[in-house]
Amino acid sequence: MRLRKAGWGIAGIVALVALAGCSKLTQENYDKLKVGMSYSDVTQLLGKPSECSDALTVKNCNWVSGDSHVNVKFVGDSTVLFSGKGLGK
Repeated sequence: MRLRKAGWGIAGIVALVALAGCSKLTQENYDKLKVGMSYSDVTQLLGKPSECSDALTVKNCNWVSGDSHVNVKFVGDSTVLFSGKGLGK
């Protein structure tokens, strides 16, 4: 019985590591970003942001995963500027 539980524990850890390696912060997804995209469209593409801040009508959101980083600025609900680094190919 203990071996069986240990097997599930190891399988769970392997699954979590595999999911962690499946970040949406890729060069391919970054290349899909376009000026004018809505916040909803961007979050469908990149997932939930790590953090967002609002100042007047500008919403500044950051997505971070390891060394990968994407920043998107929205005015209203539209992307106006974005940048990224560490995305690799």
